[in-house]
Amino acid sequence: MILPRQFRKVTILTLAGWFSLAAGQTDIPSEPVLLRHRASPDVKLARIRIDLNSRSPHKVNPLLFGKFTEHLGQNIYNGIDAQILMNPTFGRWRFSAGDGLVDGGFREESDPEKVAQQIRNLGRRAYGSDGEDMLQSYRDGAALFWLRLGSSEEVRLSPEAAQHGGRAQRIEIIRAPPGERRGLFQRTYLPLHRTRRFQYRLVARAVAPTAVRLAFASLDSGGSPGREMTSSEARLNRDWSTVTGELQVPAGTPARDDELLALTFTAEAPAHVVVSRILLYPADHVHWFDPDVIRHYREAGLPLMRWPGGNFVSGYRWRDGVGAVDRRPTVANPAWGGLEYNLFGTDEFIALCRAIGCRPLICVNAGDGTPEEAAAWVEYCNGSKETSMGRLRATNGHPEPYGVRYWEIGNEIYGRWQIGWTTPAGNADRFRRFAEAMLAVDPSIELIGCGHRASRAGAWNRQLLDETRGGMRIIADHILTGGTVNPQTDPDELFHAFMGFARQLGAEYRDLRRQMLAVGIHNPRLAITELQLFARFAGSSSGPQGPLSPETMPTPRTISEALYDATIIHECIRLGDFVEMLTHSATVNHGGGLEKRRERVWAHPCHYGNAMMRVLAGGTPLAVEMESGTYATLHAFGEIAPMKDVPVLDPLAVLGPDASLLSLMVVHRGSGIGPVALLVDPGQFPAHAEAEVVTLAGDSTHDRNSLEEPERVRPRKSSLTLRPDGTAAVTLPPYSLTRIIFTKAQSEPRPRPE
Repeated sequence: MILPRQFRKVTILTLAGWFSLAAGQTDIPSEPVLLRHRASPDVKLARIRIDLNSRSPHKVNPLLFGKFTEHLGQNIYNGIDAQILMNPTFGRWRFSAGDGLVDGGFREESDPEKVAQQIRNLGRRAYGSDGEDMLQSYRDGAALFWLRLGSSEEVRLSPEAAQHGGRAQRIEIIRAPPGERRGLFQRTYLPLHRTRRFQYRLVARAVAPTAVRLAFASLDSGGSPGREMTSSEARLNRDWSTVTGELQVPAGTPARDDELLALTFTAEAPAHVVVSRILLYPADHVHWFDPDVIRHYREAGLPLMRWPGGNFVSGYRWRDGVGAVDRRPTVANPAWGGLEYNLFGTDEFIALCRAIGCRPLICVNAGDGTPEEAAAWVEYCNGSKETSMGRLRATNGHPEPYGVRYWEIGNEIYGRWQIGWTTPAGNADRFRRFAEAMLAVDPSIELIGCGHRASRAGAWNRQLLDETRGGMRIIADHILTGGTVNPQTDPDELFHAFMGFARQLGAEYRDLRRQMLAVGIHNPRLAITELQLFARFAGSSSGPQGPLSPETMPTPRTISEALYDATIIHECIRLGDFVEMLTHSATVNHGGGLEKRRERVWAHPCHYGNAMMRVLAGGTPLAVEMESGTYATLHAFGEIAPMKDVPVLDPLAVLGPDASLLSLMVVHRGSGIGPVALLVDPGQFPAHAEAEVVTLAGDSTHDRNSLEEPERVRPRKSSLTLRPDGTAAVTLPPYSLTRIIFTKAQSEPRPRPE
């Protein structure tokens, strides 16, 4: 099909029946309407024309494609961090019973049976076992995840004080059968698909001089260590000592490189030792980070990373995470339970950003932290060696300032789940006090206030804006909504609600911009510092069944997240220069991004989608005219209101920085209608006859990648040939993000027939 001439020339002001998805956009000076849409009765057909002469005055901000990382679950440890072992510092595990404390934070579980169930669940997740032997060793005095090697008559375990405080592990080996060794072990997977060399660091002491051995061993049918494959000896004395060494797994062992193995720490009887940490790294680590994680984000061109919170930051003491690693304390994770080993702190975060090639954004503790603590953190990162904190940074091996530009004051401190939560007035007071202290240290930094778009009647943002009166330029928002769903929820309507939410957000953000301008904020900006699908399933396998289940709903690990993110990034671009940044949740094993299990790393669909869209960075958005089918929803899902007249397709066109490329991104967000035949007219762009097509698509709203199928949903490349009239036909599969790149022809193309 060819777009009729009148369709090519129409504008939103001259033809009834056309409307803009960017409602209110025309009241912002110099902001053209970038999407003009007319509804079509045929949902399987669509037409798009790109208007080269109608373009945004603002370039696509590269910081719209950032990520957020938090000390949550296995995002940092056993995720980004290359260190392989669980609980490598032998800390006292803190079991969470959820939130609900008056001042926020997690409640520690004290019920022995509930603790036991959590240990069993951890064993199943980590090793696929029932966790009973891990539970028994824990009850006998072992740090969680470590197991006694030998009977209780052969090995006695108890807690002990570590070298610099906290918990260590006392191991008394009473006796061992002839030719055998006794001690501790931990089941573990190794990244043998990449390397067979591993580096360890052991911090320990002995009551009397003792030889100990670290080894990799196979597991017998009962899950206990069997034959050693490789080992390394260390000599311990009465004083604390740090021993480093290497273990190399011989080629051909084990038979499979994904086999569950054991790391053993043993001695011959009798022996009496105290160990405070055993750290194990693959020799191919990148500055102590997982090389597969680094590779994925380098290849994706990640521009920005936010850290360390998230809820975690509202109880975080940044001074715990700097200095000599072996002197850093192991403490309870203040928000989520479990442990914070402080192996990853400020210096490691900057090293991570440099290894990836991205910019850092630090969120400070405005929960139970103080302005003075935050100001000292700024000085540690940005101060010269002549300042107190700059000298500390230099002493820690980093003489040059880090130059961290973006600092966010607090995370979700409007929520009762947050340590040190507060009121709208309290937030305004904290922002003023933190800003004064932090800017006194470095007036060049950019501060981000803690916003809350969805607060009742907008009271949170309004009070922050009114009371700071131009003292804040950037306000944060978190897009975490979806409400509670159940087995009877219509899967198509839930998907459609998420896919259309960007339009509602666009209207709310335009209103927020007007509010910021009204209180005297010059060049107001928005920072979306968390984003992911956030519906919660309520139901059980024994209850009433329906069309929706936890396995068949849109989640951050599914193709739905990639499409959801794309629609919101499209809307951010249509907002001109208002959105300063977007840091999507999250990096590894939390939300959508990368997943790491059994030391294997793979990408979720949203990681591929984000990488596909990076080509837009620095380009100029162009107006798009589209005719397509529409859909509507009847129910609200959390903050997402019912909607109507939502186009099945969501397009965005961007002219490359040197005008040699024209990129068209199209989200197919219709569920249950099948493929859409799309006719694209690149307008006045002098396109080459061949165009590149990249498609990311799933078979359903819940299609995803897994350890068994790590590339089930990934970008697929193809091409298309322009027709003699200069248009191009492409079929968009359902649940898809498609990128079409038109390349400028070397010579001017011949005139098109009318």
